[in-house]
Amino acid sequence: MAKKKYELTGAEWEIIQAVWENEPCAAPAVQEKLEARKSWTYSTVKTLMDRMVTKGLLKTEKFHNIILYRSVITKLQAQKSEVMRTVKRAFDGALTPMMQFLLDNNTLSKKQLDELEALIKKKRIKSRSTKKK
Repeated sequence: MAKKKYELTGAEWEIIQAVWENEPCAAPAVQEKLEARKSWTYSTVKTLMDRMVTKGLLKTEKFHNIILYRSVITKLQAQKSEVMRTVKRAFDGALTPMMQFLLDNNTLSKKQLDELEALIKKKRIKSRSTKKK
């Protein structure tokens, strides 16, 4: 079975982050949470959330006369899909040029470079132990 790829629009990212922080939650609670930084009306938020249900990003459950929303995907799944989509579009799916680009275009502290180096070493060790099995 192929892994499902989740592509979220900017508005869907706003909605799902509010849902992750408050789930289960009703559309008015999400609209209220986003009200400070977005000028979305309740109907806009409700429409977006209903579309996200159709796309398989959210699910609903009825509690008395209230519709509650829950996320179907985890933050990690959403992040992975978003990063891999960007790598595919901007770097033809190649991770090394992407990493080179990020290293060349960002100022990293010694601590950050040490952390990246430790992650690479850890991955190498894990890869070697997987190959031995």
